[in-house]
This record gives sequence, structure tokens and C-alpha cells, in this order.
Amino acid sequence: MGIHAIKVPDIGEGIAEVELVQWHVKPGDAVAEDQVLAEVMTEKASVEIPSPVAGTVLALAGGVGQMLAVGAELLRLEVAGAGNVAVGAPAAPAHAAAPAGAAPAASMAPATSVPAAPSGSAIAALPARATPAVHVTPAAHAAPIAAAASAPMASSLPAAVERRATAAAAVPPATAAPPATPARKPLASPSVRRHARELGVVLAEVAGSDPEGRILHADLDAHRLRALAAPAAPAPGAGRARYAERDDEEAIPIIGLRRRIAQKMQEAKRHIPHFSYVEEVDVSELEALRAQLNARHAAARGKLTLLPFLLRAMVLAIAEFPQVNARFDDEAGVVTRYGAVHAGIATQTDAGLMVPVLRHAEAHDLWSAAAGIARLADAARSGKATREELSGSTITVTSLGPLGGIASTPVINHPEVAIVGVNRIVERPVIRGGAVVARAMMNLSSSFDHRVIDGMYAAQFVQALRGYLECPALLFIE
Repeated sequence: MGIHAIKVPDIGEGIAEVELVQWHVKPGDAVAEDQVLAEVMTEKASVEIPSPVAGTVLALAGGVGQMLAVGAELLRLEVAGAGNVAVGAPAAPAHAAAPAGAAPAASMAPATSVPAAPSGSAIAALPARATPAVHVTPAAHAAPIAAAASAPMASSLPAAVERRATAAAAVPPATAAPPATPARKPLASPSVRRHARELGVVLAEVAGSDPEGRILHADLDAHRLRALAAPAAPAPGAGRARYAERDDEEAIPIIGLRRRIAQKMQEAKRHIPHFSYVEEVDVSELEALRAQLNARHAAARGKLTLLPFLLRAMVLAIAEFPQVNARFDDEAGVVTRYGAVHAGIATQTDAGLMVPVLRHAEAHDLWSAAAGIARLADAARSGKATREELSGSTITVTSLGPLGGIASTPVINHPEVAIVGVNRIVERPVIRGGAVVARAMMNLSSSFDHRVIDGMYAAQFVQALRGYLECPALLFIE
């Protein structure tokens, strides 16, 4: 038997380090070839790291939230054959610091045999989250990393996992029961395992319907439905707890996508002197046109929302005010204007805010823009958006839909110089021709980089948008 070290792959695009956001294995697990071992986060996307060989996990390279250098050692497997690491060879440091609040990693002890899992061990899978389907082949070069070997893991696990493990250990064995044997790992494909993580289902609790016991997607759905249909037990003292004092606290490490969002927002607010401009827009005519187009063409072409009309208006207004469709390199002191309108569409997902990009919005009609927006939003929410789909925007649109409020002050997507925010449409009384009439009104809340865009220029751009939206026929006149 030998030891095979798996290293953090070179993902490309000049990325020097990644963040470890989830382990899918633990010491002692049997690993098949191409099985997902861990999930790491780059500046642009989550990446699943598969195993190039089959073997048994000996040691992991640190805790969730730790930054790992590209080429550093991720984990070690015991494999049949010689392996690629000499037995007893120590692991080199990773040269990447762990974030504050992350679990410290113990040094990786050399091992030649698989450590036995203790009876009733609280070792369990880490909390699941949606994972973009980005497949990367590990590279086998550069320096290994300090890692956790056989250090106890129970203290760093979620409380719910500890309770389940403690309860399992407390159950007395049956009389004359045979010696306990390790449970067989559930059989499931990588897509089923990803589906289980998205649903928050523990595969070991699901019965597989395949003749060989393999768990299928239908089994996950049936298990989830049974769990939802089961009546929830009332919490002890639920009727008396409404006015009870509470002193509980919960520390939640900011890792993965949430950390990237925090860094991005901090960078934007630190570097960009924002100013916002809010304008009221009468979208009554636009809403009437949208209703007619959907009544005639929704079945064949798809339903239109407000966003395709807004994007078309932005394309036309940008032709008059090109400075808003730009990116500012503040280190080089260069503003780059773009003829192409690569529109970032701010999208809320279960994992956090993501900004997929509709490229060349200027070349899309209403229905192709609507289809593109829907496809990108679905890819972002399902975790399937690629790095290319999440980068390269030149101006961003953000909308909270029905929750859009009266006004907002959106944060610019650095290094862009402008963002257009959509607030909700509300029917309000408006004076027209001396009479009070009900009109569909909406506010546009936009922010601009005051280093390169003056207030007058921003106001003129927003007024151009308003003109196109209040008279939608102008959107289609050459």
C-alpha cells in the first residue's frame, strides 16, 4: 500500500489561492475515482475537486474557511501500489493563512494505515450548501500543506450532529448481538449526492430503490416529501416562550460566497465615492404594452418582465451617455468605455447575491433578453453558472421585485462606474390634465462613481431612461 497526495489544482486565470468551503469526506472514508472530495471557492465561483484515484482517506488539510495556496496538499489517500508520496514524508506548510474564526488545522501526521473510527464517533458530514457544477481536474505539483490528521473533530461539529451521535452511542446493544460492523457507504451518483446536499438530506437515512440499493433522485424526493408531511412535534413550552428571556448566542463564520460578497462590497465602498440619484417614472403605458405582448405571445415566446424593457432602454441611453458603461482601473488611472453592453443582473440565491452577465445586451430583442435573463438566473440559483457567466459585466441592474421598496442606494459592482436599481411598481394618484388619475409609478434608484461621472451627466442619463420607459414606442423606433 502507498500514500497518494492530492493537491489544490491550478484553476487558471491567475488564481494563487482558494478558500476551503466544504469537505465531502473524512478520515477513514473509502473514496472512488472521480468522487468529489471537497469544494473550494475562488474569487469567481465554487469548484468541486474530484479524486483522480481510488483509496482511503488518511488525513485532511485543515478546516472549513482556511485559505489554501494553489499546489498545496489538500488530503492524503492510502492507495494500492506505490502512491506518489514516500511513507513518512512530512507535509510542507501551505503559505496561506486561515481566516479569523476558522477552525485551526493540526499538522498532518505521517500514516501508513487507516485510523479506525471510534464507536459512536461524532464524525459527520459538514453542513451542505448549493454547489455550482464546475468540474476541475486536480494538478499534481507544488508544495503540500499542513493539515488535520487524527485530531478529534466532534468539538467543531454542529450541535445537531453531536446530539445525533450521542443519542446513537447511548442506545444499549441488543442481547447477544453480533459485533458492530461499519455501515456501508450509501450508493449514489455524484449528481444524486449534490441533489441531497441541496435538499439538506442525509443519504444514510434514505432507502435506495435500485435493485443494488443505489439511491436515485426519485428516492430523495420521496424522502423529502415524507419528512415535510410528518407532523412537527411542538417545542417544549412553546406556548409559554413568547415572552421568555433569551440569552443564547450563535457565532457564524463568514466563509465561502458570503465572504466573497463581503469583500466585494467592502472594496466597492472603500474605493468608490458613491452618489445616488432617484427618479420617479410613470410606467403605465409600458405596463399596458407588456400586458398586451404577454397576452399575444407568452405561450410561444415566453413571458416578458420589466427587465427586458429596462435593458433596451439602457442600451439606447448608453449610446447617448457612454461614460456610464465603463470600468475604472483606479490604480492605472484609466477609464475604459465599452461599446458592448454586458449587463450584470444582480440575482439573489440561497448562497448569497450573485451577478450573472447577459453579454451583448445591445444585440437582444425583448424575448431573447427575457430568455437570457431567465437562463442566467436559473443557473445562478441552481449553482450551475460558470465563471465566464459571472464575470465581465460593464454595468449592472439590480431589482428586489415586489420587495423593491420606495427607494434604495445600490452599491456599485466594482470596478464598474454605475448601477441601475429598480423599485417596485405602485399605483398612485397623479395629476394629469388637471385631474387626479391612478397611474403605475416606479422609482429608479441609481448609483454612480463620482470620480468619473458628474451629477449632471448621471441625471441626464437617468432622464433619458425615463423618457424611453414612459414612451415605450421609442424603444422600437430606429
